[in-house]
Amino acid sequence: MIELAAEEPQSPVVPVVPEIVIGLICFGVIFFVFYKKLVPSINKVLEERRAAIEGGMEKAEAVQAEARQTLESYKEQLAEARHEAARMRQEAQEQGAALIAEMREEGQRQREEIIAAGHTQIAADRKQAAELLRQDVGKLAIDLAGRLVGESLEDHARQSRTIDRFLDDLERQAEGGVPAAGQGFEAGR
Repeated sequence: MIELAAEEPQSPVVPVVPEIVIGLICFGVIFFVFYKKLVPSINKVLEERRAAIEGGMEKAEAVQAEARQTLESYKEQLAEARHEAARMRQEAQEQGAALIAEMREEGQRQREEIIAAGHTQIAADRKQAAELLRQDVGKLAIDLAGRLVGESLEDHARQSRTIDRFLDDLERQAEGGVPAAGQGFEAGR
């Protein structure tokens, strides 16, 4: 064969048959080794990678679903907190209004007590002033009557009756039933 190859000129375009056969056998052996040894390990690595990618996607979807659920939970809690805050605000306003109404009622009651105490004090002062006035007017009237009559009016019972009649006449005149001058005083004698 070598002789054949040496005797005939070789064309660069046409390959030599023994080289083609040896090349095909080598290719077959290499292909067989790759197919039996390398391809399964490549497929195994590719399968692991595909599983890892799919598992990662599933995990990402699970995490995303969990995140959505957590977000919904937070939104619900936020809504509940807002509702609770609104309820507490309303409760505080109602308590404030009730407290204001209570304080207003207490103020009214105290005002009524102060007014009643004032009226009682005024009535007591008026009564005391009327009594003092009665005594002073009675003394002045007795002194004046004693000077007019020319004798002393020492009889206390008579003085008291005279003073009482005189003051009663004055009170009637002050109230509106004004009798003629001296009429009430003269009638009581």
